[in-house]
Amino acid sequence: MKVLITGATGFVGQLLASTIQALGHDVVRAVRQTQSNSVLIGNVDGNTSWREALQGCDSVVHLAARVHVMNDQSADPLSEFRRVNVDGTANLARQAAAAGVRRFVFLSSAKVNGEATQEGQPFAADDTPAPEDPYGISKHEAELVLRQIAEETGMEVVIIRPPLVYGPGVKANFASMMRWLSRGIPLPLAAVTHNRRSLVALDNLVDLIVTCLEHPAAANQTFLVSDGEDLSTADLLRRMGCSLGRPARLFAVPTPLLKAGADLLHKPGIYQRLCGSLQLDIGKTRELLGWTPPLSVDEGLRQAAKGFRS
Repeated sequence: MKVLITGATGFVGQLLASTIQALGHDVVRAVRQTQSNSVLIGNVDGNTSWREALQGCDSVVHLAARVHVMNDQSADPLSEFRRVNVDGTANLARQAAAAGVRRFVFLSSAKVNGEATQEGQPFAADDTPAPEDPYGISKHEAELVLRQIAEETGMEVVIIRPPLVYGPGVKANFASMMRWLSRGIPLPLAAVTHNRRSLVALDNLVDLIVTCLEHPAAANQTFLVSDGEDLSTADLLRRMGCSLGRPARLFAVPTPLLKAGADLLHKPGIYQRLCGSLQLDIGKTRELLGWTPPLSVDEGLRQAAKGFRS
């Protein structure tokens, strides 16, 4: 099999490319800046030419995207997300279908389902989408156009919606939490024990992507992915601290006070990410594909901690 990977130099793309190669397949790495053993495609939008990158490819894994941006300063964030995530995806998919690509795997986001879940009501893959922010909206619109292209051309499309992905080299909020713990900073989150959040280790996500490249039952399906164990914020921090060899220093502040503090700082999103729930039901993924996450949460955290220390 010959597989085109967009975003091949990114957090997910690097491990995915090496994993597919290790299985004996050919990999075409599409990149924005010149690199050895890669195809330069420049910016991803509705005008990108994919002809060289798609030559002879059987499958495409589309990872490249304008990702969720904290404190986005764009005058029109939704238009910027649509330019890359909707127009760029549609353009690639149409060229892929014309080039004879058999299967197109699209990395979407759990944000397509929504921002939060209620207790005992995790999101399911076939729930009605309810994206709220520009990033989630753009990913949902990209899914819609991919399904339309699949119907028109016969190219198989597989959509995967991950939650927060962590592993060696992780950045953003997860890396910040590891820095706090490694420095022994006391955190006021000991009382946040009733929420539940789904996460996915990098190795688990890559394993599912590889499965979706070849599994016959994956064609034209949407899947949620996680480690299969949902954690409260306090539990995550304690287990992350164990992985780092630095026990978490947590003290209890009632969650209503945490919410009041976030509101006072005009940062309601921080409260939701730390104290709210976002759970994914991966039952469909398990049943339809016979897939089980190869790494446990603790194994995934140990790998992330090892990468952080190095």
